Amino acid sequence: MNKYAVVEWAPDEKPMMPGSPSTPNHPSWLRICYLLVGILVSLTGGLGNALVSVNLVALQGSLAAYATETAWLPAAYVMTNVSMNLLLVKFRQQFGLRLFTEFFLVVYALVTFAHLFVHDLYSAIAVRAAHGMVGAALSTLGLYYILQAFPKVIRLRGMVVAVGVSQLALPMAYIFSSDLLEFAEWRGLYLFELGLTLVALGCVLMLKLPPGDRVKTFEKLDFVTFGLFAPGMALLCAALTFGRLLWWFETPWLGWALAAAIVLLAAAICVEHNRARPLLNTRWLASADIVRLVLSMILIRVVLSEQGTGAVGFFRAVGLVNDQMQTLFMIVLGATVAGILTSAATLSLKHLTAPVVLALLLMATGAWFDAHASSATRPEQMYLSQALLAFGGAFFIGPSLIALIGGVIANPSNLISFSVIFGLSQNVGGLIGSAVLGTFQIAREKFHSSVLVEHLSSLDPQVTARLAAGAAAYARLVPDPAARSGRSLAALSATATREANVLAYNDVFLLICVIALATASWIFLHAAWLHFTTPAPLAAPATTPEPVTD
Repeated sequence: MNKYAVVEWAPDEKPMMPGSPSTPNHPSWLRICYLLVGILVSLTGGLGNALVSVNLVALQGSLAAYATETAWLPAAYVMTNVSMNLLLVKFRQQFGLRLFTEFFLVVYALVTFAHLFVHDLYSAIAVRAAHGMVGAALSTLGLYYILQAFPKVIRLRGMVVAVGVSQLALPMAYIFSSDLLEFAEWRGLYLFELGLTLVALGCVLMLKLPPGDRVKTFEKLDFVTFGLFAPGMALLCAALTFGRLLWWFETPWLGWALAAAIVLLAAAICVEHNRARPLLNTRWLASADIVRLVLSMILIRVVLSEQGTGAVGFFRAVGLVNDQMQTLFMIVLGATVAGILTSAATLSLKHLTAPVVLALLLMATGAWFDAHASSATRPEQMYLSQALLAFGGAFFIGPSLIALIGGVIANPSNLISFSVIFGLSQNVGGLIGSAVLGTFQIAREKFHSSVLVEHLSSLDPQVTARLAAGAAAYARLVPDPAARSGRSLAALSATATREANVLAYNDVFLLICVIALATASWIFLHAAWLHFTTPAPLAAPATTPEPVTD
């Protein structure tokens, strides 16, 4: 039997493209089962990185590492995850969905199990890198399961739901990960993830995806491209992650990493541009519509970095921990779900620009509210602003995805290019956002610190009174007057640094507001320009019937 034989499918069951499952008409109860399994698989893949990312401070103690060292854990995940779709799409197309599903879920479970035997930072980094490679498969697998729950007429709405579910992992990790750490320190995170993975594996083995078409797709040059593209993206991700932590101009290896990344990625593009059947369709990717769409998605991801780099960074700067932000992220989770459902319910192929502009305006409003924070601001004061950002972040992704996937439906050979570019816009876009906003925050903190310190003169009566009051507070603990004065001065310096950080984060929030408004204006003006300059299609000329002759 020919594994790659063409299958005759009914019109409603035909797979969208090779490597994707067929879509038979399931009964309602089975559709619900597919939906639940798809959500479970998507959350399993997303929580793997989220649980680590939100608990880096706690992991520093468990692994006896500095903050700059534990930053390698999420970086290693992204470095390997971002390039895997180059090969995963063709793996599904050539070897079939069943092998793809079972192989990668089993490997994912084994890698998660390996976390329990990690005892130092270097082994943890290696395991996280392996996790990134196999984790890329779970997002696609969850997408296919969720799509099985939606009939053909509303399948695009199902795609919006499927992509949105992966956004739920980060707020969920903030909500309950602290309890897992109390249970068994960092192993509690991995025990939970292992249990979740095993449950997902059992569900997938019980409820299999319908079969799809298989085609022989792998070529030798595919591995040449991957060998150039993957290390190039890994070096780029490393430089974006550590630029603001080690500082861009003080760490030589960051410059070498960026230079090597440019060379490797340029070589990969050259190889692909001259291939007859490329992995990456460079001509499609370089078209004006795709460049504009990808740029807008990256800018939106920069705006969405307000939650991770902005709000969370602000609260940590004023001394809060994850436990004190649980209610905030419950609200963020609810707003994200509302954004996903609203985006799916209002999706219209005729109006893909308006939802993106509306989402950006909502996010700009939320960032503007946050820009008035003070050192007394607590999560309660940011419930509304963070809800607006979460709703907008979920609301925009559906229309953006549908606009990008149109070129794939028209030409299925663009599937790999679509998978890679969508993943890059989300993962690398998030890293660019963190790098830009983090660098801006550090620069503004130095500026505000210099301004505040200029006014802390011992000749100022208010400063002298503050130092005296501070020294008096240590009178019962520190008998030496000089030591009391030193502690009072250190406390005043810490207060000045905290206030400088608060002012810097306000500047970050204001910058995010400006970026969101500028992006919304650009998208709106471009859509208006096309509306008024694109000529309407000409109506077909009426035909006069010929007279009937005997």
